[in-house]
Amino acid sequence: MAQVYPQISRTDPAAVLELLKPITWFAPMWALGCGVVSSGVPLAEIRWPVALAGVLLAGPLVCGTSQAVNDWFDRHVDAINEPGRPIPSGRIPGRLGLYIAIVGTVLSLAVSMVLGPLGVAAGVVGLLLAWAYSAPPLRLKKDGWWGNAAVALSYEGLAWFTGALVMLGTMPDGRILALAFLYSAGAHGIMTLNDFKAIEGDARMGIRSLPVQLGAERAARLACVVMAVPQVIVAGLLMSWGTPIHAAIVLTFIVAQIALMVRLLQDPRGRAPWYNATGVTLYVLGMLVSAFAVRSILGT
Repeated sequence: MAQVYPQISRTDPAAVLELLKPITWFAPMWALGCGVVSSGVPLAEIRWPVALAGVLLAGPLVCGTSQAVNDWFDRHVDAINEPGRPIPSGRIPGRLGLYIAIVGTVLSLAVSMVLGPLGVAAGVVGLLLAWAYSAPPLRLKKDGWWGNAAVALSYEGLAWFTGALVMLGTMPDGRILALAFLYSAGAHGIMTLNDFKAIEGDARMGIRSLPVQLGAERAARLACVVMAVPQVIVAGLLMSWGTPIHAAIVLTFIVAQIALMVRLLQDPRGRAPWYNATGVTLYVLGMLVSAFAVRSILGT
């Protein structure tokens, strides 16, 4: 028997919070924090109101908006696969999910203005990626190559750039931009692993995630290579920039990840969540170490 949800006559705050998925805010907020660290600006000189605006922009606003956009345009799919979600369950009734996405977009643009022209540009790019990922006609999520790239760029590179921008108030150093780009590229593999949980549903609904396109084993191998190669390049750059200790720590994390990848590849579908909790943790710790490496250079 189908589960029946009570009709609600006003906005349910718990349902709205569930729609915005606070757990997903961690990735862009962590990357923003890495951008803040890598800027080299001393804590005493942090512009706290602007820093707070950056945190709000990366997490609750742009990322939260992207979740609302995704759930609205996936509402028919979710009605089949995950009927308990806020929109298909009726806990967010009518077109309220769409209105939340639109309001989130407007608020994001308003807050981005606190960061200046480059901040507005970063906010606009993030929002365009959020809508392009889920909404027709582009609906980038229908193809794993493009969809994963959009999410990786928004959650990692763009957030890192914004964090540095918040501190500096101007275009960040090229070394900061290099780290932001490389960790974005690696995050494409992380997004591929996230798709393993929905292979059957994606295949039924015509979503060409990489596990659907390539099969579980090939997609897992690709994800491992995509995650590892940018990190090796980062370690090489850190060494060339005169921070050998930071480079050695990043290399240690890479070696540990490779050991975990060997186990992942023995059962990609069963162990993808396990790797997300272990290997990806090492990946994001390496991001922070790299940020401190650049900070040690720029702060001198």
